[in-house]
Amino acid sequence: MDFNSACEKAKAFTKKPTNDEFLEFYGLYKQATVGDCNIDKPSVTDVVAKAKYDAWQRHKGMSQDAAKQAYIATYQKYAPKYA
Repeated sequence: MDFNSACEKAKAFTKKPTNDEFLEFYGLYKQATVGDCNIDKPSVTDVVAKAKYDAWQRHKGMSQDAAKQAYIATYQKYAPKYA
């Protein structure tokens, strides 16, 4: 399976992953497609934006190829539960 296929299949999950699981996907997706976080840290009052920022920051220094492989592995971990 390649990264793009995993992304499309994850978007097509029939059930919604938990917030923590979503953030796991989000952080790896951003690292895989953009690289290290390149935005300013959001305000503490913007809880959703801060959670997304933190999820992306967790992967700082990971190569984009490694993030793609980790995303695929994460998809495979959750697919039986949500596909």
